[in-house]
Amino acid sequence: MMRFYKLSVFLIFSLVVSGCDLIQMKKEANDPDADKKAVARVGEQYLYLDDLDGIAYEGIPAEDSTERTRAFIDNWIRKQLLIKEASTKIEFDEVEIERKILDYRFSLMGYEYQSHYIAQNLNKTVSEEEIQSYYEENVENFVLKQNIIRSKFIQVPKEAPRLDRLRSLLYSSRESDKEELNSYCLSFATAYELNDSIWMIFDEVVKNSPLAEVPNKLQFLRNRRYSETEDDEFKYYLKIEEYRISDNVSPLEFVTEDIVNIIINKRKVELAEGLEAKIYEEAKKNNGFEVYD
Repeated sequence: MMRFYKLSVFLIFSLVVSGCDLIQMKKEANDPDADKKAVARVGEQYLYLDDLDGIAYEGIPAEDSTERTRAFIDNWIRKQLLIKEASTKIEFDEVEIERKILDYRFSLMGYEYQSHYIAQNLNKTVSEEEIQSYYEENVENFVLKQNIIRSKFIQVPKEAPRLDRLRSLLYSSRESDKEELNSYCLSFATAYELNDSIWMIFDEVVKNSPLAEVPNKLQFLRNRRYSETEDDEFKYYLKIEEYRISDNVSPLEFVTEDIVNIIINKRKVELAEGLEAKIYEEAKKNNGFEVYD
């Protein structure tokens, strides 16, 4: 299968070079690239067919393979042209360039190993106790930037049946009525949110409805726990269970996911720092490095 992709790529490149024959390379005995097939050239720099291994991988659709290959070639040409132009406009310190390349190579190798080590050793389980503790210790960092609510919200076409039934279903706590409401929304609603146990941003809940244009949202939230409104096409139902105003402390439930991510990221940093310290101490103990005066 890979031979097929290489052949496809090769044919693509024959078009890219405007139908010309593939560039014939100088076949010098000491030239390791003499027998390679070139697919693009910028000045004295060549891109070879072998350089494209993995670009058009097995299983990818033919049109995606073609697009990816062409994009890779174009990107390579643009970079080579920029380098060629730069070399004629400014004078480079070749030693400094090589040093930076070496530094980057070592940094990349170290990063890859750290990532591998973290993936092998990271504990992604965060307990409720850890979440609660972090929240309490950093509560000042969890101030709301927007108004949030726990609510039920339904947008339904004005011609939908049994609209007079919706209000009673929204207020009912009976399981049978909850099931009926869910079934009704699945059948007729164009947008809805029935899980009133989760916190959501008020503006996100009511967007694209007349409620989004409420002039004083603070007053609305304080005085209206239930609202019905409409426009030319739809009726909108909002039943608010609880609300929190911006610039107040966020409820724990609203920031739980953020706290989990923070704790896991802290663990990643600790693992990376611990790995570096461990390698250093082992090398120090085994005389793995020296510092000369």
